[in-house]
Amino acid sequence: MGNTRKIKKVLKSKPTIEGAGVHLRRAFGFSEVPAFDPFLMLDDFRSDNPEHYLQGFPWHPHRGIETITYVLDGKVEHGDSMGNKGVITSGDVQWMTAGSGIIHQEMPKGDSQGIMGGFQLWANLPASHKMMDPRYRDVKRSQIPEVVLENGVKIKIICGKVGKVEGPVQDIIIDPQYLDITVPSETEFTHHTKKDHNVFAYVIDGKGYFCKEKNPFTYEVTGENYFDIKRDAFAGNGNLVLFDSGDEIIAITEKEPVRFLLISGKPIGEPVAWYGPIVMNTQEELRIAFEEYNNGTFIKHPK
Repeated sequence: MGNTRKIKKVLKSKPTIEGAGVHLRRAFGFSEVPAFDPFLMLDDFRSDNPEHYLQGFPWHPHRGIETITYVLDGKVEHGDSMGNKGVITSGDVQWMTAGSGIIHQEMPKGDSQGIMGGFQLWANLPASHKMMDPRYRDVKRSQIPEVVLENGVKIKIICGKVGKVEGPVQDIIIDPQYLDITVPSETEFTHHTKKDHNVFAYVIDGKGYFCKEKNPFTYEVTGENYFDIKRDAFAGNGNLVLFDSGDEIIAITEKEPVRFLLISGKPIGEPVAWYGPIVMNTQEELRIAFEEYNNGTFIKHPK
């Protein structure tokens, strides 16, 4: 029997506006650094109002990070300074390593009924790889394996391994795991996690308990974006659970199922200098990045 991770924090995603006017919910971001190391931000851009997303994210730079976009509904048109153009649709993933610098745009279009849904995760890069060559991966729904366990739990594996099944995104610096998990009602699910990784779950449908005692507070937290954990032991749609140390997590359901993203990665443990779409280690590196962007020398890779 493993050492089950207790709950460290339960956060509520908060509404915000990004890009050219995209309404979304931020699960965590700048104010939570370094608790989620190596991850920097998770945005939930699910919407049924085209006015809230059609203006999209026009051309903008990135350096020093990876951006991971997972689409549930609708489609996102994209292009970048490496000459890539395409569309990711329901079930697809775009895993972009900005590295030394890339300029791109992402334009959500929604489906025929105006529904748009998906998530964007930012993952940090260590100093040794901040200026690596950019790379881009377009992962289609058909390339993402799904395993079904004996208890009916379904796991889509974007990155990492479940048993002997490995996801299509590999060779990532922070050794991440990115899973889309659905646990049926009245089911207990235990999943092994690497002991030295930071792990969190983001609930996208239903609700569940993420602690066997269903009383998961290790300490009480305050603030409008946090649960009173003593009162709210379960996590529902739009809530994030950050786990404490251990080598496995548990999810328990009652009358309704729960679907959540389970994400983990190896902490980098380095200083973070972050402004807008660029994340480096020092303020001087940030200054250089924006100076290069303004004078046209930002892009290091050949077009």
